[in-house]
This record gives sequence, structure tokens and C-alpha cells, in this order.
Amino acid sequence: MRIAILSRNKSLYSTNRLVRTAKKAGHRVNVIDPLKCNLLLGRDRHKVFYNSSTVDKFNIAITRIGASITDYGLAVVNQFDMMSIPVINDAASIARSRDKFRCLQLLNKHNIKLPRTIMVRSPENLATAIETIGGPPVIIKLLQGTHGIGVILAESIETIESTIDTLWKLGQSIMIQEFVKESRGEDIRAFVIGGEIVAAMRRKAKIGEFRTNIHRGGHASAIRLPEEFKKTAIKSAQVMGLKIAGVDMLNSQNGPMVMEVNSTPGFEVLEKSTGINIAKKIIEFAVNYAKNYSVEGPGIT
Repeated sequence: MRIAILSRNKSLYSTNRLVRTAKKAGHRVNVIDPLKCNLLLGRDRHKVFYNSSTVDKFNIAITRIGASITDYGLAVVNQFDMMSIPVINDAASIARSRDKFRCLQLLNKHNIKLPRTIMVRSPENLATAIETIGGPPVIIKLLQGTHGIGVILAESIETIESTIDTLWKLGQSIMIQEFVKESRGEDIRAFVIGGEIVAAMRRKAKIGEFRTNIHRGGHASAIRLPEEFKKTAIKSAQVMGLKIAGVDMLNSQNGPMVMEVNSTPGFEVLEKSTGINIAKKIIEFAVNYAKNYSVEGPGIT
């Protein structure tokens, strides 16, 4: 089977693992940089050109679209879909998950528990907004960001106001979220493939830091996910339309609360923490999905 991996850098851990795993299983695999793709539309034709060659012989495309290239990357993913090359994940589901507030809106609509979250754009409404979610401390988040970038813990009204004022002046849209104290600087990442939990880990922030991201010095350990967390993670991925997802949850007094659903989850830490071959599970799922694709048909956005 011919597999395309849409990724900017073939040396990245997750991309490299997928390539080596696919080749070991006997598949032909190419890493395609989305930014080097030229997209042709018109007169009932839609093609992708890469290094002056037409891209049309792949059985499946696995998307590894980074946040920095979301717009162009989604256009490339859509183009593959239009050419009846199945994609995992598709453009619509990636777009839904990338806008953090839109993601939470959809989850909330489907009765998935979240930290209380509010989006505000007017300084006149700021004090009321903060009071609505329980007052400081609060978490301030940019609508788009990765690895903990653009996530700020503000512990006083003065800090909240000055931080948000600065972000607004920089043209950023933000949301304010309650600080779930009982989570104690810990969260849970569940990895979902094809509607099943394949692995999970608990991440804990380093001393003096509230963000659990490994890039911020946090550390991870494998866990056996409780049933309620399993159901929440699987449902969250389904609501987003994601076939592969990393679902980040907090353990609150009211049960699991979803913070974020990641459409391009890295799995280096997860593999090393759990000993589970995530890359193999992704490739196996992609191959089976491609084999059944003619029955399901494409889902053009």
C-alpha cells in the first residue's frame, strides 16, 4: 500500500516512527511537506503537484498538520480528499479542533464536561466575565497555541486585566477559563484511534509550574484509564470528527473535564511512558481504513 504522510519534517519523532513502521510492514511511504504542494483547481480538475510531479497514486494520507501551517495545510488536506485519497484526519475535523473555543462549544453542546470558560472582547465586560467563572485565579488562553504557549495563570484581577489588555492590543483573541484547583497541576492525555483508547498517561507539572506540557518540564507516567475517562475521551474525538486524537482531561470533583482535543497529537512521550507501539497502531488503522474507503466514500469539506 502507498502511504503519504503530510508533515513538514521527516525527522520529527512521530513522523519518523510512522515512516519506519510503515516500511517495516511492507508499505511504500512518502513524507510530503504541505507547504511545498501546489494545488490546481478548475475545469473539473483538482490536482496536487509536489516537486513538479502529480500526486495521485496514494491509497491513504496521514495528516500531521502543525498549528503554524493550519490554513495552507488544511487546503492541502482538502485537495487530497477531493482527489478521493482518504485522509486521516480530514480538514474539517482538524479545523474544528484548532479553534479552542469552537472546540469547547461543540463539546459543551454534546454535554461533555468542561472547565467554566468565557470569551470576551470588550474591557467593559471583563469584570463581569471574571466573576461569572468564579474569579481569580483563572487561566487565560489564546484561541490557538501548542505546547503550553499562550496559556497564562493569572492570580489577581490586576494581573488578569493587564495581561488581557496586552493580548488584545497585540490583536489576539482570548478565552478565560476557571482554574480547577483539585487537578493540582496534573492532567490526563488519552490517545484515541478509530474510536478506541489505545494508551493513556498522567502528566504532572514541574514544581513552580502549572502547565503539564512535557515541553515545559512536566513528566509523564502510564495509567489505566477509568471507564468514565474512556467514555469522555472517545465521545470527544467523535464530536470533533477525529479518527486520531489526543484528548486532554482534568480530574475534577465532578469527574473528567476536557481541556483540549488535539488533532495532531505527538506520541513520543506516550510510547516511552507506556511501552505501547502507537505508530504501529496508527499504520494498522490507516491501512484498514484505506481498504474500506471505497465502501464509505470520501468526505469532501
